[in-house]
Amino acid sequence: MMNITPMVKQLLIINVIFYIGSQVLGDQVYDLFSLYFFENNKFQIWQPLTHMFMHAQMPNLTHLLFNMFALYSFGSALETFWGPNKFLFFYISCGLGAALLHLGVNYYEFHSGLDILLQAGFEKADILATLNEGKINSGWQEVLGNSKAIKTATAYIIPAVGASGAIYGLLVAFAYMFPNAQLGLMFIPIPIKAKYFVPGILLIDLVLGFKGDAIFSGGSGIAHFAHLGGALTGFLMMYYWKKTQFNKNRWN
Repeated sequence: MMNITPMVKQLLIINVIFYIGSQVLGDQVYDLFSLYFFENNKFQIWQPLTHMFMHAQMPNLTHLLFNMFALYSFGSALETFWGPNKFLFFYISCGLGAALLHLGVNYYEFHSGLDILLQAGFEKADILATLNEGKINSGWQEVLGNSKAIKTATAYIIPAVGASGAIYGLLVAFAYMFPNAQLGLMFIPIPIKAKYFVPGILLIDLVLGFKGDAIFSGGSGIAHFAHLGGALTGFLMMYYWKKTQFNKNRWN
């Protein structure tokens, strides 16, 4: 079994502390540290960072456990190769990239629905007041349809939590550096090379995400775009680093 590297160990401890605190203190902590849409009254400037240390409430313990298992499995290998400082920079950057894409998609979902409602004669102040109460107007469903009305409301109301975006960045980095490493995970009976496994996971997560679910999010909605945001950030960073810093090093 691989030893836990120092920075991974610290991140595991921080995630567990956040989780215990959020279960004890409840909604107050979730309102403060989860990632809300930036036009929501509950949004705070630190939430793009803090949301990656928050996880789904009990009894959904699998959200935390899976992310921490992945952090240990892939993070320790990457930290051994990079060192703690570079690993932490990569991890946090992927988490922020995940938040950025998630917020961007929410902006599109919310404003595309809002524009239709405004054209139908609804007042923006009334729409925001209803949403800030965590409610949805049944009249919106008549204009937008049930699915679009729910997407518009949830983009504004529902916060994002979890380290999944940063974890997806680690998955991409691992596959980039060790493409032929055999990955044997609990739900796959045979080992698969990382260069096949990671793109496959991204594709499956994207497909299921458009259907309103996601493999590793512990929830539903559009959280899969946070996963893809973390993966994309990780890929761009790896590509840049290889071109600029590691041209003389071989990773295979």
